[in-house]
Amino acid sequence: MRIDLEHVSEAGRNVIQNIGSVNHYINGAFTPSTSKDTFINTNPYTNETINDVAQGNEQDVNLAVKAAQTAFHGEWGQMKLSKRLQFMNRIADLINEHIDEIAPLESFDTGLPLKQTKKMVARAAQNFRFYAEMVSTRLVGDVYNVDDEFLNYTIHKPVGVAGLITPWNAPFMLETWKIAPALATGNTVVLKPAEWSPLTANRLAEIIHKAGLPNGVFNVVHGIGEITGAALVAHRDVPLISFTGETKTGVEIQRNGAEHMKQFSMELGGKSPIIIFDDADLERALDACVWGIFSFNGERCTANSRLYVHESIASEFIERLKARVDNIRVGDPLDEATEIGPLIHRNHYDHVKSHIHQAKEDGATVYQGNVPAEYDLGCFIPPTLLLNTDQTMRAVQEEIFGPVLTVMTFTDEADVIERANDVRYGLAGYVWTNDMKRGHRVAAAVNAGMLWVNAQNVRDLRTPFGGSKQSGIGREGGHYAFEFYTEVQIIHVALNDHPIPQFGKTNREVH
Repeated sequence: MRIDLEHVSEAGRNVIQNIGSVNHYINGAFTPSTSKDTFINTNPYTNETINDVAQGNEQDVNLAVKAAQTAFHGEWGQMKLSKRLQFMNRIADLINEHIDEIAPLESFDTGLPLKQTKKMVARAAQNFRFYAEMVSTRLVGDVYNVDDEFLNYTIHKPVGVAGLITPWNAPFMLETWKIAPALATGNTVVLKPAEWSPLTANRLAEIIHKAGLPNGVFNVVHGIGEITGAALVAHRDVPLISFTGETKTGVEIQRNGAEHMKQFSMELGGKSPIIIFDDADLERALDACVWGIFSFNGERCTANSRLYVHESIASEFIERLKARVDNIRVGDPLDEATEIGPLIHRNHYDHVKSHIHQAKEDGATVYQGNVPAEYDLGCFIPPTLLLNTDQTMRAVQEEIFGPVLTVMTFTDEADVIERANDVRYGLAGYVWTNDMKRGHRVAAAVNAGMLWVNAQNVRDLRTPFGGSKQSGIGREGGHYAFEFYTEVQIIHVALNDHPIPQFGKTNREVH
């Protein structure tokens, strides 16, 4: 099976055909690991080696943190806001200029369909523009007057070096989602990208380098989580750790960073319900359900991976769902007609397959779409429905993170709310009904950080993103990111000579 670049732009072909070794980006320079160690990056479409990547260690992390600290206390920390925001907009401009090469590179590295990565890269540029504007308009303090005696006011101060650990499921966009608010608020950054998707993180470093940021403001150290990520988390001079990934890893990160009282932002796993009542617009609900689980190859934290459909419409809805699954186009991620590509890595492919096998063992009926025989070498999982499932099954309780939808029916509102909440996750949820009183009521009753009513997963950048329960801690997005990336300081100014107790001033007769 060969990689077909026929559908890719000339810029995309050039960058894919000329991929070389990937090094760290530390203090304004691309450098190999101090140990010279590397690891192999593979293409999920063919399972062939793409290139080798620098394997970071504690010494590399130390160098990156030192560079970031120096920049924070030096040129970047002393830079006027207006100039800092010029850099933000410059990065956005450069991303837009290179969409035609970044999007194919992302698809090549991750297996995500090109039609989707193009939108993700455009969103990445928007992240920088958005935070350039948000910092200048919404990073404001409060003032507290106390008669004519005091003026008290708050200011937001950058914290220092932000350690950003990002996932592989939409790497370029999710990296910028963290980098943009971190830099806009005046912090410096050490990024540890996911080891399974290093190519666009390296391309982002090249773009930021071209934008001319002072050395040390932005740094990238590649490597596996247990070594490189662990060193970043444990570093005493990295007060902020923002992590997106699985819950088990998030728990370990918090444990390892506790000694230094770090601040954590955790966007973790999800097992989100989509609830479809019998009065819903079934065609639109069907569109949203299919897109919500099978886009991003199903490798999506907010995927609606648990379907609850009212029993009175279940038969019709499931038959229509099967028809959609049969027609989903599985194939080459670099072909814009492809709707589902290969999963990111052979290890993850095995993980998803084991969940499907276990569900079958537990009594579920497995209904799958088709993967053409020509794609046998890739990490392809067909779009999958798990029918006849119940709440106790592992497939219903655990995050699979692939193109797999568990399908269940419900009888009434109270029943579905109870079952929607009966998992350890609480990231997102979706409700479909034309009874808007019920829509509001059910949305509020589902224990999740984000709910959509009669909508697919469309997110306004101004709104908070994050989950409850074991889906995370804190909120990203909009001005809510400022709560993590800045420290609020209160300054009290006396306007008058207010009374001060005079301990020890009165002379006392000595006996």
